[in-house]
Amino acid sequence: MWDKKERVLDNDQWRIEAQAIINDVRCHVKDIKISETLKSTNSSIHLNVTTLEDLRFCIQVSLEGFKITGNDHDVITNTEAQVFETPYSLLDSISPMYRESFGHCLTAKLNKLSEEQ
Repeated sequence: MWDKKERVLDNDQWRIEAQAIINDVRCHVKDIKISETLKSTNSSIHLNVTTLEDLRFCIQVSLEGFKITGNDHDVITNTEAQVFETPYSLLDSISPMYRESFGHCLTAKLNKLSEEQ
């Protein structure tokens, strides 16, 4: 997670951070992209996520953490949502199939590591 003392990131830094999150979770969701409609600020960026269950969310990423701001892409209807420390904990709370996919991937990696030794 980010250093809480760091107060702002510029647009390019937020895009780099968002891309790293996308790369980490993309195989465990149906779709995830940076919102092109909701512009990033020096304090946050929004991601549009479609879970493996076909549920759509808009997620705000900020120095505070990760929170669902809407129950559809490019929507901000809930600014007082629960804040999660990681994208993994947020996805785990909304998508049982994320949890299953993540577990299968981890098991496969551990099996591969075991076979290599």
